[in-house]
Amino acid sequence: MNKTELARKIQTLDGLSNEEKTALLELIRGHKKYGLVWEEKPEDIEEQLREDLPVLTEVSDRAIISNNPDAPNHLIIEGDNLAALTELCYTHAGKIDVIYIDPPYNTGKDDEFKYNDNYVDKEDTFRHSKWISFLRKRISLAKILMKESGVIFISIDDYSFAQLKLLCDEIFEYSSNPDSWNFLGCLIWNKQHSQQQGTFKKYHEYVLVYSKNKKFIKNVLSKAEGVIEAGAMKKISSKNPASEFTFPAGTKFEAPDGTVLTGTYGDSEKVTVIDGIFEAQNGVTKYPVTLYAGWTQKKQMQSWFSGQDTFDTKGQQIIEFYFNSKGKIKCRKTRAVTTPPSLLPLFGMGSEQTEYLDNILGVTGKFTNPKPEKMIELFIDWFCPENGIVLDFFAGSGTTLDSTMQLNLLGGKRTCILCTNNENNICEEVTYERNKRIINGYTKFNGEYVEGLHDNNLRYFRTEFLPRERTAKNMRQLVEASTGLLCIKNDIYTEATFGGRKMNQKYARYFDDGKQQMLVIYEERAIPFIVNIIKTLPESENKIKVYVFSHGSYAYTDEFADVAERVEPCALPQAIYDAYIKVLPKRKPKFLVDELVTEIVETEQNEIQEQGTLDFGDNEDEKGGAE
Repeated sequence: MNKTELARKIQTLDGLSNEEKTALLELIRGHKKYGLVWEEKPEDIEEQLREDLPVLTEVSDRAIISNNPDAPNHLIIEGDNLAALTELCYTHAGKIDVIYIDPPYNTGKDDEFKYNDNYVDKEDTFRHSKWISFLRKRISLAKILMKESGVIFISIDDYSFAQLKLLCDEIFEYSSNPDSWNFLGCLIWNKQHSQQQGTFKKYHEYVLVYSKNKKFIKNVLSKAEGVIEAGAMKKISSKNPASEFTFPAGTKFEAPDGTVLTGTYGDSEKVTVIDGIFEAQNGVTKYPVTLYAGWTQKKQMQSWFSGQDTFDTKGQQIIEFYFNSKGKIKCRKTRAVTTPPSLLPLFGMGSEQTEYLDNILGVTGKFTNPKPEKMIELFIDWFCPENGIVLDFFAGSGTTLDSTMQLNLLGGKRTCILCTNNENNICEEVTYERNKRIINGYTKFNGEYVEGLHDNNLRYFRTEFLPRERTAKNMRQLVEASTGLLCIKNDIYTEATFGGRKMNQKYARYFDDGKQQMLVIYEERAIPFIVNIIKTLPESENKIKVYVFSHGSYAYTDEFADVAERVEPCALPQAIYDAYIKVLPKRKPKFLVDELVTEIVETEQNEIQEQGTLDFGDNEDEKGGAE
């Protein structure tokens, strides 16, 4: 096809407005590409982001704060996930270790995939284009958030598997060389129940796994073996029926000499002394003792105490079983370095996952078929370091945060970020409520109390929008509204007095968690007074991060010159604009038809001159921009 000739014909057509001619010219100016081809469909949130900037506001009365000062800060972001991912591109670009998402599957069911507030059914002519457009925008932003060693897991079924894989091959850079292809594998999840699907009964779904940069993955999987700790006793249940176990004299007992435990002791995990004397001497048990409890690892205890090499279900070797100071049995094991299997282990029937969630929420029917907590826990364990960050931007019932907190029990302070909208109150009544109860504790339908995972903080944020146009008023408003973004970016949320003085929040706010300090200055005229206060503060190894309103990129370094060694200034909102400009959709340009025709002619002439080369079509427009 001769694009130049076609463009000139469009230019001379009668009966078409300039806007209609522009639309036709836009269709033919795109580059040829190898791979998945679809027609982009506009999305309401994307159009809003052309005119407005997203910010995060904390819903403070939903914060759950632990007494443990080192507790990780988990986040729930309520709002459209395209806006949430845009916000995270300022706070978390290049920081995420593991992403897990379970996007809508595009099967055409009446209540499955929603686009612009309408469910997309089987009769929609552009159903597949809408689905691909929807995911491309979000997965492209997710890639920006990932570390070089970051990994993304995406659940999908047979129906959309091929399209999703081609899309991810494009985003994560397909290579004909397997050693540099960022596709890590396709995992098979046996759901243990079938659905009649034509010729065959369907028992499985898939999880696609991609890395941002495959050459860094070896370093993640080859991490040195480490020692992890785990509890070896749970509350009595059908899975852990109570039974007796005799521990020999000389079992490690981390209690002061002379400590004796008798009768029934423990909090929610009750233990009863049946026979013998449970006494500590020189860090071990002085006598044999028989205890009665709901042991989780009884077979492993039998094996280890009989002197055999003992391994858990993940292939991790048991180093020792011991009692802590409160008489609770614990174990230490080595973290095995293994190659993950593509066939996932069984995680229980879907009904079991639903029952688990119903028990947490205390009601039935709020959310059906949640993903298995143990499956996502396994994904995180494979690739996320103990101080890493996990993200799920199709959070649904909030399983990913549950999995993160459960894994932390074995060691680590991983943090998790969940993003979801609040359609049918799902964010408030399911995502948040589930994880609030997991942290605080809850009672099952049968009356059994489940102790909370108290060493966790949970903070709830909501997306709001401000005008994108850079007027002086809008810029000041953006800085004031961006405090939530700054708290998230620096992982510091504790507001404090500054030099013994309470800050006037109209001019500035000060945050100090004992490890780092952050100062947000909304009124630049307050800088001289703030500098004088900084001079009176005790010396600190860490610099105070100072964010100050500026009409441009000047961070008032001259004004902070007297305390330059004690502060790290940054100009706002320029720093936010600089981050957003890379990811926000472009404002729609008002193209003139003649300009587009000229561009098409010049492009085709260049392509003719460059004959003999292959163009697989990275479209530069997909990268976006603010202006």
